[in-house]
Amino acid sequence: MKLFVIAAVLVVAAATSYPSNYAPSSYKDNKYAGITIVSQSDERNLDGSSKWSYAGSDYTTREESQVQKKMQGASYDSYGKATYEDVMGNTNKGSSYWVSPEGEKITLTWSADEAGFQPKGDHLPVAPVHEYELPVAPVHEYELPVHIPFNGKGYKIY
Repeated sequence: MKLFVIAAVLVVAAATSYPSNYAPSSYKDNKYAGITIVSQSDERNLDGSSKWSYAGSDYTTREESQVQKKMQGASYDSYGKATYEDVMGNTNKGSSYWVSPEGEKITLTWSADEAGFQPKGDHLPVAPVHEYELPVAPVHEYELPVHIPFNGKGYKIY
């Protein structure tokens, strides 16, 4: 009997664990039900490069391409010692376009390579530029103590 109760609780928990904003496309109040993919492409090449894109009926677009490139990479042995050698890695470039709920047209472009992920877009925040002089440590003028010779046994020689 206890096993049946536990199984029933798990089934009820799993059935209600979907997000609260989930609504299948058959619901009448689903505002995203009418969005469809109007174009799509996907190209995979033998050299490891690829290119894909799609466009939606709500004017969203996304395209991305990747190319394999030889770059410097670290290889670690079983002791954790790093050796640097040429490795093959991916470099990615892409862009996305969408319209915000406020009606603003937003474009995001990016690249990712050995320099890291570099997004660009007018909507991205920019860190403020601070122009100020760094404080300089004060200069203390003092005299070094006079050297008092010792005889090697811990006594001062006068």
